[in-house]
Amino acid sequence: MRKRIKFEMKRTEPYRESRFLPVCLLAGLLGMFCVPNLAAHNGPPFPILTDQRVGPYIVSLWTHPDLGTGTFFVMIDPLPGATVPKDLKVQIAVQPASGRLAEAVYSAWLEDLRDQVEYKTEVQFDQQENWRVRLILTSSAGGGEALSEVVPTPAGFGRWDLLLFLLPFLGVGFLWATAITKRRRLKKNRAQQGA
Repeated sequence: MRKRIKFEMKRTEPYRESRFLPVCLLAGLLGMFCVPNLAAHNGPPFPILTDQRVGPYIVSLWTHPDLGTGTFFVMIDPLPGATVPKDLKVQIAVQPASGRLAEAVYSAWLEDLRDQVEYKTEVQFDQQENWRVRLILTSSAGGGEALSEVVPTPAGFGRWDLLLFLLPFLGVGFLWATAITKRRRLKKNRAQQGA
């Protein structure tokens, strides 16, 4: 009875191991070619203003400043006892700190979120240098401005980033499969020598 159980366990182990590598490769390929927004992100956005009072609002400004097209997210909370008016207009103005270009102003649009008022906009960065960022809020309840700076980062290799980030995991998987194969050969050689 014991020999049969061991035999069945040995039969299922190679099946599991032989399925591991193709499943990982398939997941990697699906992630690389089927997810359209995967190439747009090189990491999470980060804050450049946090809970700062701008006029009658508490504002946080987050950015994902890729060279080419950078993204800004503006989270707005009203002061206690107030509400965010429907006519709020949010703009982001960017200009190189060197002054080599005129300031460009981009209007933000309201994101469809349930619990938070968030605006989003995309801006154009042509060089990796310090850029001045000016947040402009206007509404019937009042407005205000806030200033910050940001340095755009290269966008990376796009879809090839996934492959680059997968390489260490694929290497570990290859080493694991090699070790399992060598272990099997060793057991097989020992069994043949003992017989």
